Amino acid sequence: MGYNFFHIKEVSGVFSRKLDDFRDSLGAAISKGCNIPFADSDISYVLKLQNDRIRSKGLDLEYSTYTRRDQGESSRFIAASDWEDAHYHSMVCFKSTGVKRIVKRGGSVVYHDDIRSVFYGTITDVTTGSHPDNDPYSCPNCGSVSTVSALQNGCSYCGTRFKMDELFPKITSYYFLEDAGMTKKELLSGFLKFYPFTAAAMYILCCILKPEVYLPWNLIHNIPTLIGMIFGIGLGSIPVGYIFYVYFLFMRLIYKAIANAGKMGTAGSRTKFESRMKRISPEFSYEYFTSKVLSLIKTAVFSRDESQLMFYGGGALDPKMKDIIDLNYGGALGCKTFVEEGNFVTVETRAYFDVLYANENKVYSKPQVFSATLRRRTDIPVNFNFSMTRIACPSCGASFDATRLKNCPYCGNQYDGISDDWVLIDLKI
Repeated sequence: MGYNFFHIKEVSGVFSRKLDDFRDSLGAAISKGCNIPFADSDISYVLKLQNDRIRSKGLDLEYSTYTRRDQGESSRFIAASDWEDAHYHSMVCFKSTGVKRIVKRGGSVVYHDDIRSVFYGTITDVTTGSHPDNDPYSCPNCGSVSTVSALQNGCSYCGTRFKMDELFPKITSYYFLEDAGMTKKELLSGFLKFYPFTAAAMYILCCILKPEVYLPWNLIHNIPTLIGMIFGIGLGSIPVGYIFYVYFLFMRLIYKAIANAGKMGTAGSRTKFESRMKRISPEFSYEYFTSKVLSLIKTAVFSRDESQLMFYGGGALDPKMKDIIDLNYGGALGCKTFVEEGNFVTVETRAYFDVLYANENKVYSKPQVFSATLRRRTDIPVNFNFSMTRIACPSCGASFDATRLKNCPYCGNQYDGISDDWVLIDLKI
């Protein structure tokens, strides 16, 4: 996934507006626990868990996003990769976005940042002709689970009626990647912050070279020299400041490249893993797999008790994970091992995240690598819209929330999550 320089394709107006509304509502969902429009139920559930985590820490997190673009640039999202199965078509879209975070404890600011980034969102729509009428779906109004076809006839719980285009398209995954590029406005703003320090450094240099002329108590008696120095340093600091500012940005870029060097080891793993998986399941999509891994990791990390999650089969998580208040994918997911055993496949991944921690002493940001091991059956087709927050019991057909119950509340049979999708069986940092 990434920029598509050679086949740039703008996303249609409806899709772009839904992605914008989703992105602009993230702050309220994370900070205040508000509902977020056009999100699938897995995303909504993870954001609720994240808000609960923040509140349990006694913190306030002011989270906001804003569009970054130069004048004349399109306001629409750009399409990158896409994939589909019998019912759904998914597409990764991106747009330059800034993210501001301010963390407060007891009314005092304990952490803040403003990150230039690119927002990546996966938007899923139904394919033409074949609709998923019997798939379980959470009512966007009250959250009750019904089938897609039932919701089009009206939610049996709250009475709200929907059209297919109100239920779809929806956002099924998202993340932010830090952007090394800058808009003209950001470049100018950064230079203006750098400029005063350059001017001050030039004045200090003048004082060192000719103290008898440029020290303050000497200048006050020599007005022409004072005026000349002000104009000279003021104008001279512009090119000098720009050179030093560009050098600073270059060194920062090198530092970031060194810090992210570990991600380079994931470059070849995607092709190898995808090639092997397509021999098992021709409909396999690495983008879908990545979205599923991120969803499972976030759900496990933000949950109060991961042992109660149907789609987590590992041991107790590292207590340090309970200090995480924000978790953003770092744009790299590598496959370390891949094992096929009968009708099962097990894959160990290395997922790179930018993590915001909050303990009793401090709040700090840190790049973190998660080792996540997943398993699924290979003799069952992939459903790209499968959700762990809405499933149908294979025994009695009833729909229920698999994040809170391991057994069907209607017939009592245990639901085997590994029969439908990937299950997280181990998670470490």
